Amino acid sequence: MADIAKFRPGFHRAATADATTSIELTQHDDTKTRAVAEQASINEDPDKPTTLDRGLQRGVQNVELITQSWSKTSLIAVFANIWLLYFVNYFSSSILYNLVPFVTSAYDSHSLLNVIYIVSNAMTAAMYIPLSKVLDVWGRAEGFALMVVSAILGLILMATCNGLPMFCAAYVFWSIGTGGMTYCVDVVIADISTLRNRGLAYAFTSSPYMITAFAGAKASEQFYENISWRWASGVFAIVFPIVAAPLFFILNMDLRKAQKQVFDDTSRSGRSLLESIWHYTLGFDLFGVILFSAGLTVFLLPFTIASNAPNGWASGYIIAMLVVGAVLLIGFGVFEWKIAPVPMLNFTFLSDRTLGGACLLDATYQVAYYCWANYFSSFLKVVNDLSISEAGYVGNASDVVSQVLLLLVGYAIRRTRRFKRLLYGAVHIYILAQGLMIRFRQPNQSVGYLVFTQILISFGGSIFVIVFQVAILAAVDHQHVAAALALLFVVGTVGDALGATISGGIWTNTFKQALVRNLPPSAKPDLEKIYEGLDKQLSYKVGGAVRLAIQKSYGYAQTRMLAAGTSFMGLSIIWTLMIRNINVGEVTQVHGAVF
Repeated sequence: MADIAKFRPGFHRAATADATTSIELTQHDDTKTRAVAEQASINEDPDKPTTLDRGLQRGVQNVELITQSWSKTSLIAVFANIWLLYFVNYFSSSILYNLVPFVTSAYDSHSLLNVIYIVSNAMTAAMYIPLSKVLDVWGRAEGFALMVVSAILGLILMATCNGLPMFCAAYVFWSIGTGGMTYCVDVVIADISTLRNRGLAYAFTSSPYMITAFAGAKASEQFYENISWRWASGVFAIVFPIVAAPLFFILNMDLRKAQKQVFDDTSRSGRSLLESIWHYTLGFDLFGVILFSAGLTVFLLPFTIASNAPNGWASGYIIAMLVVGAVLLIGFGVFEWKIAPVPMLNFTFLSDRTLGGACLLDATYQVAYYCWANYFSSFLKVVNDLSISEAGYVGNASDVVSQVLLLLVGYAIRRTRRFKRLLYGAVHIYILAQGLMIRFRQPNQSVGYLVFTQILISFGGSIFVIVFQVAILAAVDHQHVAAALALLFVVGTVGDALGATISGGIWTNTFKQALVRNLPPSAKPDLEKIYEGLDKQLSYKVGGAVRLAIQKSYGYAQTRMLAAGTSFMGLSIIWTLMIRNINVGEVTQVHGAVF
């Protein structure tokens, strides 16, 4: 019975004495303990006015007003709505992950699968920093609403597209919207949870994937075989606004209620329309966004499309894209460093080794994963002869296991108040799992070995997902939570794009050449159709000479993708050493009714 006392209630209203804390910086050898000192005056009586630091940005002020004035019921309602929103988001993502290869094949462009991911990731990466400014300057609800609109627009365009370019544009809008929604929700979770419990909060809101990983795979099969991949997008264009609306209205209603207690928020800026446009253009660093997104996209695309160019890497437009992309990225760095009135990145963050180590570790993890992940679904269908749903089950096996492990990791951080020791084991397990994949990702290997390596890799991945966010948030105060998370999302998404670029480069330079070597003479006239069409690959009889040649070519490409990812993951050992083992129980960031 004595152990029962250890399980203190998670939802609580912080007492005034607990909420106003000052922690001094101390040093123990080479390890600094990050201290966050936040001043706030909180009144336990909700009928009395609530006060806060007027020096905070408006969006941060708003969320602190909410947490200091709302009820436990509102807090629970927000967590419940976030869980439902993640459920729908994961469900749609799982379905699209399984169907996008067939969409590209429908336009005879299966080899361009990575181009869609590269463009969407580059544009999404460029969105996070401006979005963090929207959350801080306007408010959490407003930024969330913008991302919901972008996701719905993307889904509508997917359902009505009539060509691959339009589908790619639709996928970009959808990727920006869903990625932005996830980011906004993560910021809200950081606003309404203590740092000690934040890992558990993130684990709870991610738990719907245990359901959608399998349900999404089966639903995608039904959409493809019995309905249409277009309706897979159309259905969620209807569902998303219904699920997202409650979170927007809860935050707005509680904010208006809190503002009535403190001040009348009806003041105007006094700027004209043109002045307001220019003000927000500078404030959101629109020029920096354009330079970064355009430069990253133009620089990364040649690695995927060079093999299709008339003269390969010597083609004029390939060289021009590399040069222009590099110049734009260098220009972006100079612009942000010397010219931008409001830079996208807070360069003072980069001097913190915990923040830098967490970002570099996230980028490395994403690159290593996406070196092989985008073509894994096609591999399972062609090489192992799995259906859409079965391929989804195998591909998502790691995600299902990791959702259970996320809860254990979050609870371990809550109990021990530390997170760095978990990273040491995670890095080595992840490298081991990817190394084993090189051995088992071949034709004539048992599906059981593929599932085993997927589960093994989930042990490392589940720790990474939680520790990245907890570590980076432990290094900043509440004022900079949105900016710190934005930086983490930026480098992670750029890692996605780089991994997809490496994957695309390996695919285009290995798979087609392997087909030329392995295909029997009778099938070589159909080389281009086989290379570009997943449906064409699946049309050949299992066990036949052509199917065996295609399977052998897949194994040749996949092992090289995995070797690249495993090699890159070795850098993670260095980044882990950079991160300080901060005691999250000693850092106070949020106040009021929080988890």
